[in-house]
Amino acid sequence: PRSQGASQAMLYATGMSEEDMNKAQVGISSVWYEGNSCNMHLNKLAAKVKEGVEAADLVGLRFNTIGVSDGISMGTDGMSYSLQSRDLIADSIETVTCAQWYDANIS
Repeated sequence: PRSQGASQAMLYATGMSEEDMNKAQVGISSVWYEGNSCNMHLNKLAAKVKEGVEAADLVGLRFNTIGVSDGISMGTDGMSYSLQSRDLIADSIETVTCAQWYDANIS
């Protein structure tokens, strides 16, 4: 809203236009990172999702969250982080989606 001038200024700085300010904003969360062969393609997939969101005349905004590879951490102390990482992923997606006041999220 216009009462949120500082917030709007931040969004304009990301490349959003005045027209974009009237569109629904969709957060696109990805568990992309290079350290896991299961996840390294997800940034490209998130880019495709963003294309689809924008084709629907919405604003797509990508962001990342963490990821733990069970395959890499198996048999090590790192495996003890696998289950709790799922809660962290869900919490971080909820945090960004709600704090940024997105109208929707695609994960």
